[in-house]
Amino acid sequence: MMMTDMPALLKRLEKGGIVVPNLVKKAMIKVDVSDFTDYDVEPFFADRPIPFIETDEGGIKTISAPHMIVTLLHHLELSEGQEVVILGAKGGYIAALIAIIVGENGRVRLLDPSQLAVEHVQSRLTHWPTVESRVLEAVEIAPVAFPGDLNRVLITGQVRELPEWLSSRIVDGGFALVPLGNTAGQHLMKIERQNEEMLSTDLGPVSFGPVDVKDSETGPMNPDELADLLELTMETCEELEMIDEQETNALLDLIASLRQLPADLPPPGDGGIPMSEHPMVQLMWEASPSFLRLWPMLQMMLHPNLAQPGAIDWNEDDDDFNFDEFKR
Repeated sequence: MMMTDMPALLKRLEKGGIVVPNLVKKAMIKVDVSDFTDYDVEPFFADRPIPFIETDEGGIKTISAPHMIVTLLHHLELSEGQEVVILGAKGGYIAALIAIIVGENGRVRLLDPSQLAVEHVQSRLTHWPTVESRVLEAVEIAPVAFPGDLNRVLITGQVRELPEWLSSRIVDGGFALVPLGNTAGQHLMKIERQNEEMLSTDLGPVSFGPVDVKDSETGPMNPDELADLLELTMETCEELEMIDEQETNALLDLIASLRQLPADLPPPGDGGIPMSEHPMVQLMWEASPSFLRLWPMLQMMLHPNLAQPGAIDWNEDDDDFNFDEFKR
């Protein structure tokens, strides 16, 4: 028997210490999550995220787990008549919940860089007149004819910084909720404008996928992504007391060097650069004696993303390793 009882789920969340405002509770009871995905929704009622689209290249976008949805809506401090901007589709489910809370006099503007995600949302929100959705050229680029003043902004995927075209339009007393950080992990930040200053409040660690589904597709890893993963590995090893000072310093140097590589550098195996001459490969090779011992930990943390054919293959006996296809 499927456990799809929303009131029971919300009670379990409250019992677990999650604040569930009454307006959020009423909206989640009223809106059926199954209207926003064709995938099995039973995991959602076990407080897990569920997918809503999958691309041919293996990219997957999900509707967040209920505890995270409740947390986001709680921290948004929503009320009747507000206008809310959402960056990141989440299947249209969060947009529908917000539309219920802000009411007929409110408005929800949903933006996403993926045409596929926006088409999905538009097909699921045909009876929600206060929600509009459109495709972004890129997260960093403001859409044409976008309203000037913003009071509430919600970004539902990982970004390294709040886009300037959003932050510059937040009115005094308004704020954005943003999962700021790298692909390995973020902190949910409330970034509020007060008297011409932008003040940040850390609401705790979170783990979101990227806003754009294309960034979740399997493909060559770029230097920034590798640096993110090395940072996460180093932090984990430090917590477990598995890394010494020399290894830490060597990894910090490698991470800094990777982040200094050009943003438009073709990944290893692409762009006509011989593998042995690729700057990313050269940096890894030069640093390899310093973190070779940690490679099993890195593989474990990245499974199944790296534990697949074509992933980095270390071989201590051969004094060599394979960069044929750096996979993320």
